[in-house]
Amino acid sequence: MHPDIEDYALIGDQQTAALVGTDGSVDWLCLPRFDSAACFAKLLGDEGNGHWRIAPKGAERCTRRAYRPDTLVLDTEWETEDGAVRVTDLMPQRDRAPDLVRIVEGLSGEVTVHSVLRLRFDYGSIVPWVRRADGHRVAVAGPDSAWLRSEPEVPTWGEDLGTHAEFTVAAGEKVAFVLTWHPSHEPRPPLIDPYVSLEHSVEDWREWAAHCRYDGPHRDAVVRSLITLKALTYKPTGGIVAAPSTSLPEEPGGVRNWDYRFCWLRDSTLTLGALLSAGYLEEAEAWRDWLLRAVAGNPADLQIMYGVAGERRLPEFELPWLSGFAESTPVRIGNDAVNQLQLDVYGEVMDSLSLARLAGMRPQPQMWELQCALMEFLATAWREPDEGLWEVRGGRRQFVHSKVMTWVALDRAVRTLEDHPELGGGDLDEWRALRDEVHREVCEKGYDPVRNTFTQYYGSRELDASLLLVPRVGFLPPDDPRVVGTVDAIGAELTRDGLVRRYSTEGRRVDGLPGGEGTFLVCSFWYADALHATGRTKEARELFERLVGLANDVGLLAEEYDPVAGRQLGNFPQAFSHVGLVNTALALFGEERAG
Repeated sequence: MHPDIEDYALIGDQQTAALVGTDGSVDWLCLPRFDSAACFAKLLGDEGNGHWRIAPKGAERCTRRAYRPDTLVLDTEWETEDGAVRVTDLMPQRDRAPDLVRIVEGLSGEVTVHSVLRLRFDYGSIVPWVRRADGHRVAVAGPDSAWLRSEPEVPTWGEDLGTHAEFTVAAGEKVAFVLTWHPSHEPRPPLIDPYVSLEHSVEDWREWAAHCRYDGPHRDAVVRSLITLKALTYKPTGGIVAAPSTSLPEEPGGVRNWDYRFCWLRDSTLTLGALLSAGYLEEAEAWRDWLLRAVAGNPADLQIMYGVAGERRLPEFELPWLSGFAESTPVRIGNDAVNQLQLDVYGEVMDSLSLARLAGMRPQPQMWELQCALMEFLATAWREPDEGLWEVRGGRRQFVHSKVMTWVALDRAVRTLEDHPELGGGDLDEWRALRDEVHREVCEKGYDPVRNTFTQYYGSRELDASLLLVPRVGFLPPDDPRVVGTVDAIGAELTRDGLVRRYSTEGRRVDGLPGGEGTFLVCSFWYADALHATGRTKEARELFERLVGLANDVGLLAEEYDPVAGRQLGNFPQAFSHVGLVNTALALFGEERAG
C-alpha cells in the first residue's frame, strides 16, 4: 500500500526539502536544490527508486510524531514490546553542502533499530557505486556523491543494492547518522557535528518564529504555516517555490500531475501580504527583490513562473520509469505552463510592488521604471485572450479574473503616481481612462445579470473561484450586490461538502484535461475571506475552523482535499494553501488576542 499524501512531514534547509513518512522513511529529497533531480524518489515509485528508512526492527507506522514547537525539527516515536525509541530528523542550514541528520535515541527498554539506505540519483534511475572510505559509506554516480557516517559508528553492510545497519539502543543512548551530498568532482566537505546542528537548528527556528506578530486564535497553525513558507524559500535568492514536490496527483490515478518546484509570480501578492502582516519584513524584501530580478527585461517576455534563481527555461518532460504516486502517471519534470500567456500576473506584480512601497520597504531604483514598462505593454495586450490563472490547457479565453487583474495593474499604477508624482515617467490621464474602460468592459461582458454573478469568462455561464477575489483586490466593494451575488453563486454551485472547487470539471472542459480533481484549499480560504467581507463572519469562522482541521497531524496542507474520501491531494506541502491560512487568520482574528 502506498502512503497517503498526509502521511508525510517536511524538513529542509531553505535550499531544498525532504518528505518523511510516518513509517520513518525519507521518500523524497532533491539535491542540492528544490528543483534538482531527486536522490530519493520512492514517493513517485517504489523502494527501488530510492529512500532511507530508520525504524525499530519489524515496526511499521510510528506511534506518534510532532515538530518541536516553533521549529522544522521532526521527532518520530515508536513504542514497541521491547521499549520506546525516537528518531529526530532535520536538515541544518548549510555552510556549503546539504546535510540530512537523523538521530536515534532510546527512550525506554532496549530496542533494535534497522536502517536501510537506497540512494538512487536522477529521480531513482541511477544506482550509484558504493565504497568504504574513512569510516564512511561513499556513493558516487556521475556528478553526484553522498557520504554516510554514524556517531558512534555502527556496523553496515550492503544488501539488495542498499546500505543496511542494525543496532540496539537503550534508554538515554543515541546514534546519529549524517548523509552529506556534494559534487563528485570536489573533495568531501567538512564534517558537521549532528548534535550541535540540532541545537542550533532549534534555536534558529524558535528565534525566527518569535517575530510573528499574530497572537490570535490558532496561532500554532499560523506559525506552522509561516515556518512552512520559510522552509519553501530558496535562501540564496529569496524565491519561494509553490511546493517541494512534483506530480502528486490532483486525482489518484489521473493525469493532473504537475511539477510545482518553481516560483509563481501570482503567489507574490498574497505571499507578500502574509509575510508583511505577520511581521517578516526581511523575507518580504527578499521576495520582492527576487521578483524584480526575475521579471527584468522585455515586458512582453514576462513569464508566469521562474526557477528559484530566476531561470526562464523550465521544459516539461516525463519520467517513464516512475510508476507515479498511487499509480498516477505521467510523472512530470518541468512545467510547460511557463510558456502560457496569463495576463493576471501583470496585476499581481504591480500589486506586489505597490504593497512593497506602501510597507516602507527600501526602494529599488529600477522598480518604477519596470512598472511603467509593464503598463506600456499591458495597454495593448490586455484585450487578448489568455490561459488564465489556472493555466488551462484547453485554449485561450477572455477570463474575467485576468481582466480584473488588468484593472488592478492600472489601478495600482494610478495610485502610485498620484501619491508619488515625483516618480514621473507615466501618463496618469491615459492610465485612468484605461482603468475605467477595463472596469466597464468586465462589468458588461463578464457579469450575468440574470443570475447576478460574474462568470468565468466572457459570455459563459460557468463560475470560477477566482471571482471571490473581486472585493479583495478592490475592483468592487464587498457590499456591491454583484459581489454578494457572486459569492452566493459560488457557494451554491462550486462547493462540495462545504469546500470550494476551482471551477466545474463536468460538461465542457475549459481546462482541456480528462478526469476530475479535489476541492482547492486556497479557494476555500478565499471563500471564508469573502464570507467575512460580505458580513457573514460567523460562517467564515466556522469554515476557517474546518480548514485548519484538515491539516495533517503535523499541521501541513496539500494543494487540494477530497471531502468524500477524506484525504489530501496534489503537491505537498503547498505554499498557496498555507498563505491562504495565514491571510484568512489575519482577516478574521488579526485584531484579537488569544484567550
